[in-house]
Amino acid sequence: MLIIEQSDGATIEFRYVDLTNAGSTTNSVFEVGFADPTDSNNTVRIPDSNGDPSASELLSGKSGGSTGVWSYSVADSGSPSPAPTPTPTPTPINTIQPDPPWGLDRIDQRSLPLDSTFTPAGTGSGVTVYVIDTGIRTTHTEYASRVVAGYDFVDNDSDPSDCDGHGTHVAGTAVGSTYGAAKAASVSGVRVLNCSGNGYTSDVVAGMNWVRTNHSSGDAVVNMSLGGGGSKSIDDAVAALTSANITVVVAAGNSNDDAQYYSPARAPTAITVGSTTSTDARSSFSNYGSTVDIFAPGSSVLSSWHTSNTASNTLNGTSMASPHVAGAAAVYLGLNTGATPAQVASALTSVSTTDAVTSAGSGSPDRLLYVADFSSGGGSAGGGGGGGGAGGG
Repeated sequence: MLIIEQSDGATIEFRYVDLTNAGSTTNSVFEVGFADPTDSNNTVRIPDSNGDPSASELLSGKSGGSTGVWSYSVADSGSPSPAPTPTPTPTPINTIQPDPPWGLDRIDQRSLPLDSTFTPAGTGSGVTVYVIDTGIRTTHTEYASRVVAGYDFVDNDSDPSDCDGHGTHVAGTAVGSTYGAAKAASVSGVRVLNCSGNGYTSDVVAGMNWVRTNHSSGDAVVNMSLGGGGSKSIDDAVAALTSANITVVVAAGNSNDDAQYYSPARAPTAITVGSTTSTDARSSFSNYGSTVDIFAPGSSVLSSWHTSNTASNTLNGTSMASPHVAGAAAVYLGLNTGATPAQVASALTSVSTTDAVTSAGSGSPDRLLYVADFSSGGGSAGGGGGGGGAGGG
């Protein structure tokens, strides 16, 4: 290591590679030194022309010639070996969760039986999941440290507290530390449904538009575990969100009917999710059809609940399937920053597990959510799943 300290702006010339000319100048106010960390006898400092009594023995290294010209060559002409650069400790991109809820256990493996672990490809760090629903319990221990601002369109205030439980359950499945697929994603509650789980189309659209207007940085996913009859205004609001590069994941609906008749399930740019049981059969209540993009666990799903900061509950519905996919979308975006909604949808469907979902329903895709690896392409459960007939259970 060559050390040169210059105090008056004089030009200093040196060759670092072999140190044959350690330094030269027409001004004497500088210091040249060589430090060898492995050999203190090979470490020197040449003092300035004013002398340095503590290092007077080094004055012999001063070259002859006019006053103020300095040159010094290290005896072995060798540059010392640089100290090795410490290898940083890698930051893990995924974690292994033992004994997860069955839904998480299912979506990180291709086939049954379950292996009692959950190992997603990532954590969803840096991504915000907006839960447009009944609000969320913002203090729930499953995600309290990752809550960001939301809004309540029922009471028209900035406190999206949940008095129904549905939204809190959905949030837990998307981002919860125990129940969630994306364990490091942030979450925002957007309350558009009342304490009975009902609401107005106008409030749903207002909530969607609020997300589009207020999301300011980073990638985002909207989960909508709600639905009703076909609505152009809701479909248009979905299109506006995806045009703003916000991925939208929606429930297919619980009417055991073709999802094409319901909004937001029928919205072309949304990722529409049907529900499966622990045996990979389509849940008897789940809507189906070509509008459905993918299936995920939705029967008997355990997640957070609104009655206390640690409460949990088990629910059924495509409302429970949808946040599994929303969490998976957040995981993908955490690993692929800036991916478009179309790219997210393509990634999730292309790596999904085939030959798994039985009695999927007429026109439904044979695709079950998979989150363990987004780089390997799809895989088969090998179980001979299939579309089945309309209304199959």
